[in-house]
Amino acid sequence: MTLAANSRTPFPPATAQRRPSPRPRSSASASTFGISLVTLAGLIALWVLAAQLGWASPLFLPSPADVLTQFNAVAADGYANGTLLDHTLASLGRIAAALGVGIFVGIPLGLLMGLNRWVKGIFSVPIDLYWGLPPLAYLPLLIIWLGIGETSKIVLLSLSTFAPICFAAQAGVRSVPVERLNAALSLGASRLQLFTSIILPSALPEILTGLKIAIGAGLSTLVAAELIAAQSGLGYMIMSAANFLATDVVFVGLIVIAVLAFAFTSGMRWLEHRLIPWKGKL
Repeated sequence: MTLAANSRTPFPPATAQRRPSPRPRSSASASTFGISLVTLAGLIALWVLAAQLGWASPLFLPSPADVLTQFNAVAADGYANGTLLDHTLASLGRIAAALGVGIFVGIPLGLLMGLNRWVKGIFSVPIDLYWGLPPLAYLPLLIIWLGIGETSKIVLLSLSTFAPICFAAQAGVRSVPVERLNAALSLGASRLQLFTSIILPSALPEILTGLKIAIGAGLSTLVAAELIAAQSGLGYMIMSAANFLATDVVFVGLIVIAVLAFAFTSGMRWLEHRLIPWKGKL
């Protein structure tokens, strides 16, 4: 009786239990995007509420309507020797030049530092020394050496973007598993094939991460770079407005920089999907 009763016990075997299916990546991304939109809407609503209830003086916290009005005025009539488009293009040109230096110099040097201990030993110390300094610390030195023209601005921005890209490329090479390299060598891969097929693709995720950090560092240094006797640029416009307590114009410049940072970040995500579609799936 006991055996018969046990044999009819209505418990399915463990292997028959259903496991929850993994959540599709597209739905997870959509829900994350929705949460981000709700968060942004909440911040704007809090800003409107603070302006309506007078939590702060309009001198310190202008309302979104005032900022929007000033945005249209700056875009149409200009401010500080140029329209909003002129200042934006000037800043984008400096950032683009700095990123170009970081990409075309930092990536090859970082790869070499990851592949060769002599190159790493020579360049790691000077890069570490200057990377630990805030840009405003060596800004006066750049003015003394290079003057107050465009060269000093671009060099300052290039120094802020170069180090993270270089270190990211070096870390990408160091992260390649030795077993993968040995397997490729055992299959007859040449040194060039080893670099183009194993090392560079494996280092790409780290390089793109370093590029995102470099973009943030460049944008954060932009205001300091455009303090050097600039006549155009978003940083110059922000500092000129701050001198006259035009807080709404300061908000306009900050919002434009934030939009540029978001656009750069979105572009980097698209680039990651194109170049390293396997990231996060292995």
